[in-house]
Amino acid sequence: MSLRYYKACALLAVLISAFNGNIEAQCILSNGQLIQPDGSPCSNTIITAVPFLRIVPDARFGAMGDVGIAVDPDPNSMHFNSSNLSFGARDLSVSVTYTPWLRALGLNDVFLAYLSAYKHIDDRQTLGGSLRYFSLGQIQYTDDQGNPLQVVRPRELELAFAYSRKMSENFSTSLSLKYIFSSLGTGAVNGDVLTPANAFAADVSFTYRQPLVIAQKKANLNFGLVFSNLGSKISYTRSANKDYIPANMGFGTAFEYNFDDHNSLTFAVDINKLLVPTPIPRSMDDGSGNFIPNPDFDADGNGIPDYKEKSVPVSIFSSFGDAAGGFGEEMRELMYSIGMEYWYNKQFAVRFGHYNEHSTKGNRKFFTVGLGIRYNIFNINFSYLLPAIAAQRNPLDNTLRFSLIFDFGEAKKFNTKKRG
Repeated sequence: MSLRYYKACALLAVLISAFNGNIEAQCILSNGQLIQPDGSPCSNTIITAVPFLRIVPDARFGAMGDVGIAVDPDPNSMHFNSSNLSFGARDLSVSVTYTPWLRALGLNDVFLAYLSAYKHIDDRQTLGGSLRYFSLGQIQYTDDQGNPLQVVRPRELELAFAYSRKMSENFSTSLSLKYIFSSLGTGAVNGDVLTPANAFAADVSFTYRQPLVIAQKKANLNFGLVFSNLGSKISYTRSANKDYIPANMGFGTAFEYNFDDHNSLTFAVDINKLLVPTPIPRSMDDGSGNFIPNPDFDADGNGIPDYKEKSVPVSIFSSFGDAAGGFGEEMRELMYSIGMEYWYNKQFAVRFGHYNEHSTKGNRKFFTVGLGIRYNIFNINFSYLLPAIAAQRNPLDNTLRFSLIFDFGEAKKFNTKKRG
């Protein structure tokens, strides 16, 4: 089967993830470097199933270059770092976000919707929840001659619940549990029957916040560490060749400085790394300029690359040192987000950010801008994405996305005399 409409661009990354058992990197290992057969540098992007789990779902953090692990929390911190919810200023907060997708291609039925909330149980315990829904619209399948076969509506969903607890006035931890559903269609693909995929995963996160006084002005220095999407492999067929979901380790820091009662400025940096095996090249240089099969690609000869047969725990720990290009390639797998947020009178916000991924590991590079307005219990945030490379397209090109947040009540202050 083939995809008839240009909307297939929206599915391309997902479909590659789902059926990459026969799609391997065409890299060659030579003298510790990955090259293409013509000798040019090789792109060795890490591919996973359900990549929608790593899409930043809201407009506030999306306007700050996708930074958010250690930034002052709101309900959308469920995506970045649920332990940060313990420091939420409101007793109850609810957020709704709608993100149009691929509007630059004229598509109107592809979108990401996100609903999130948190509620403080007391001064130490907080519950959080979120629902993420990704619709890929309507797609007409055809045969090789262009004859219509069936109409499908690919869709994906994530349902998450979090429990966060303050271990001290400045330190909190959290555990989030997730259910993941992904349906890309029906029918036979490469002899296998395509079915919806299901998986379960968990996030473990930590936050530390240190109040400071600089030049007699209040400031905060925050740190966050998150291990997200730690869960089962996933498959869209009955094949034993399953794919990894995008397990990730993220570290973030944020510095907030209050110039006076009306002006504050926050700078934040996030660094992320996928905890997924790096694809292994099929071929390698034997040292004499001849290319031979790589014995580490499929040592047991079962037709499945060995790096895809690792168990989830083994794949997580080995992901820190499994790149064929060595330490240099491991460092290229880091993704960087830098963001800034300025608040005036705690009612009007301006945001900027930049996201950077190495050219051989996906090459996503873009700038972001956004605005925020807060009035009483009501918050509205806008964001806009600007590609850093003019010739590079992004699903959010020329798209304005927005989030609504509703805040209720004040959070209880931490009781330092209380134990337990």
